[in-house]
Amino acid sequence: MITTDPTPGAPCWLDLGAPDVPAAAAFYGAVLGWEYEAMGGEGEEMEGGMFKKDGKTVAGLGKLSEEGARSAWMIYYTVTDADATTQAVEGAGGTVRVPPRDLGDWGRMAQYTDPSGGQFAAWQPGQDVGFELADEPGSLSWTELYTSDAAAARQFYGSVFGWQFSDMEMPGGGGTYTIITPAGKTEDRMQGGLMQLGKEDLSLADGRAYWHPVFAVDDCDAAVAAVTGNGGSVQMGPVDAEGVGRLAVCLDRSKADFVVLTPSSQS
Repeated sequence: MITTDPTPGAPCWLDLGAPDVPAAAAFYGAVLGWEYEAMGGEGEEMEGGMFKKDGKTVAGLGKLSEEGARSAWMIYYTVTDADATTQAVEGAGGTVRVPPRDLGDWGRMAQYTDPSGGQFAAWQPGQDVGFELADEPGSLSWTELYTSDAAAARQFYGSVFGWQFSDMEMPGGGGTYTIITPAGKTEDRMQGGLMQLGKEDLSLADGRAYWHPVFAVDDCDAAVAAVTGNGGSVQMGPVDAEGVGRLAVCLDRSKADFVVLTPSSQS
């Protein structure tokens, strides 16, 4: 499970870069029941802000400004030293997208790309340890990497974060799914997974690897209806996954990908 504890190597934050901030705010409000609080004064253009669920911060939203970039969710992982993490990323063959920098007293952040193109970020907590709600309906409950080279991903992220990995066979001969757990933690703290796909199946990122978030919801089918009813689309599902729950892989209005999941204990 994902928690709000500042555990090294565990997800602690995520934000979305969207070409149309008001449209994204409305979409996720309809799908996940999020309230959006824009940064800046009243009447200013909505360039970014925070998503909240039941008064607790769950994610961020900002204007997509990077030339040629696709709209996507960025997942941040807790680190004790962003500069040391940056050295580890470079030493393992990754690249630095945004060098470590301080965000006031909140903390220190950096963004990276793994050797197969997957983008992710690090957060060294200051006064802010990250999201205030996790593993509950309307919040992050899992993270997932699609990659064309699972072995290379294990080696890279293992060297950067010290993650522990365990493999399981997917039903129906669907291949191997690798479970990710933070260093030194037991399996009840597993936080995500990675799966190998052919580059032709990674067309959303032009063949490159990519991460996406999984959001817990009370009713997967209702969430999917909200996705399609508010300008989004569905890549897969809803389907029942044994021992996991009912899930669907979705795209928002700007083709940013995410998953909605009603855990098996609720479905």
